[in-house]
Amino acid sequence: QVQLVESGGGLVQPGGSLRLSCAASGSVFTIRDMGWYRQAPGKQRELVAAFTTGDTTKYADSVKGRFTISRDNARTVYLQMNSLKPDETAVYYCNAKIRPVIGSYEYEYWGQGTQVTVSS
Repeated sequence: QVQLVESGGGLVQPGGSLRLSCAASGSVFTIRDMGWYRQAPGKQRELVAAFTTGDTTKYADSVKGRFTISRDNARTVYLQMNSLKPDETAVYYCNAKIRPVIGSYEYEYWGQGTQVTVSS
């Protein structure tokens, strides 16, 4: 059973920093496009940052220069968030496209979400 397990959310003051982690567990033959989305109350889920084909990265315009996505292996990604703003309060979700075993279909997986609250 494939799972994306997130950690690192919490309460931080405006201007502060947080680091989120996401690890893929279970049977993973291939994994691609691993990244982070967020959803604020009453808003649609939006891309924050992700690895794409060829290990390039893409970021939402609003976070460029403040957030950094990184990885230390194929199954684990991080999101370093600096200079956080109150309107970035949201549930942050890890996302990836995974082929569990050789020959299987590729499926899109979501983590359970981790709450990030930016408030004084």
